[in-house]
Amino acid sequence: MKKRILSVLLCLTMVCGCVLAGCSGSNDPVAQKTASASKDKYRNFYEIFVQSFCDSDGDGTGDLQGIISKLDYLNDGDPNSGDDLGIDGIWLTPIMPSSSYHKYDVENYYDIDPAFGSLETFDKLIEECHSRGINVIIDLVLNHISSRNPLFTQAAMEVTEGKLDGNAQYFEIHKNDYFDSETQVLALGGDYSCEANFSLEMPEWNLNSEKTREEFNKIVQFWLGRGVDGFRLDACKYYTNKTTDGTEFLTWFVENCRKIKSDVYIVGETWSDDSDIAELYKSKIDSQFAFKFATTSGTINEFINTQKGKGLVSKVKSYDSKMAEVYPDEINAMFLSNHDQIRIANSLESKGLNCEKFAASVYMLFPGNSFTYYGEEIGMTSPNTTGDANYRTPMVFDSDNMQKINVQGIGDTFDPPTYGGVVQQQKDSDSLLNFYKRIIKVKLQNPEISRGRITDIQDFGDDSVGAFFTEYNGEKLLIVHNFDSEEAKTLEITDDMIKDAVIAADLVTNKNEKAELKDGKLSLPVRSSVVIRSKAEESK
Repeated sequence: MKKRILSVLLCLTMVCGCVLAGCSGSNDPVAQKTASASKDKYRNFYEIFVQSFCDSDGDGTGDLQGIISKLDYLNDGDPNSGDDLGIDGIWLTPIMPSSSYHKYDVENYYDIDPAFGSLETFDKLIEECHSRGINVIIDLVLNHISSRNPLFTQAAMEVTEGKLDGNAQYFEIHKNDYFDSETQVLALGGDYSCEANFSLEMPEWNLNSEKTREEFNKIVQFWLGRGVDGFRLDACKYYTNKTTDGTEFLTWFVENCRKIKSDVYIVGETWSDDSDIAELYKSKIDSQFAFKFATTSGTINEFINTQKGKGLVSKVKSYDSKMAEVYPDEINAMFLSNHDQIRIANSLESKGLNCEKFAASVYMLFPGNSFTYYGEEIGMTSPNTTGDANYRTPMVFDSDNMQKINVQGIGDTFDPPTYGGVVQQQKDSDSLLNFYKRIIKVKLQNPEISRGRITDIQDFGDDSVGAFFTEYNGEKLLIVHNFDSEEAKTLEITDDMIKDAVIAADLVTNKNEKAELKDGKLSLPVRSSVVIRSKAEESK
């Protein structure tokens, strides 16, 4: 009797393991392989708009303690448990004191906004994240400041008194005739104004000033000293003005950070064209977001719609090669949407769950770091496509018990995702959430995905098939996507591509189908992906 009970328990364990891994049988390569936690800068990041993620005290505002309470959902510290999302990097949007709901106008660079908690709570968050292998980067706003920040209010007062050699040196304060007609300025009295292009409540730092750089050095030391692993730099595109070379400033900033913490990770927001991004890579910044591929109107969504996989792979290879020519150690930063954009599900949801899954595997399997916007993994949509607040609605952990977080200007009532919240999707082996878990596990099992370079494109003579090779530490992978929404593919995999090829991982979007590689023939269902490597490497 005891043997029979033990046998039943073992069977149940195997079944549960397959459900968590999203597999369709005992031959699932992902379920059979061990994942290893990242120890370097290559991470699967998760962007958290702090106000909207989790409210721990019921005051209608998300907070740091709320994030702590949900860390086991993001990463429980075991890359093979199957119970968590697998996130090993968190990007926190601004957490410093500010009167605005978005917090990009900082009133004090050395504290936590009281709505979010305290420095002690922040320290606890860092401790809990690090114990789970999660790195934390915070938003750092260096282009502008709050007009309520004491440094600026003192400067404004001094200028009215005719004093320009004090706090005025921190900011872009000049005589009115210095500015052209297209520049927005904040009048300070007399003949002087301060540049304030984003908002009259956001006067701009003078990045060329030694006083400013001394202040930035103190700020960086403060946060790195509290255990922060790096920074997301806001508005890098605007670091250049009449007196400041943006590349020179960013070079100074990156070098200064690395003197304090050698393995600091820095990613920049340069929402611009390739030439501007390439120029700023001269600073040796680790990453810059690949905006051209993201958003509902970006290249990834466009090529999923047109089913041109080969074209997308070619564009990504060209882009990454261009940036690597400038800085060979750059780490591409791919994403689908963020806090400034209409959520990607607004575009993908109408095409079905399988399309949402496929978009995730496409962007996350390119080399570099992936950035997932909170709620993207459960298909959250923007209730309205106008106004930033609509892109920052409360995270839905339980669609039967929605959080009452009041996002400024749009209230606290929103429709839940079509497929339910986290609680609901965790129970569904075929959910978008469980598909995201599987992708991240695949990446942790195959470090070549993130850390490699696209060395070549494999042309199968079919525009709907996007396939590329990536190599790292002498090992090579072939990643193949079928962008076709109606037709499965049968593709020949030769030894010239990958010797003794086997499927290391499959990401099939339809639970009733599977990918198979037999006798050199790869069967790949619609909107699905596989990772292929040599049998010898897979058995290591």
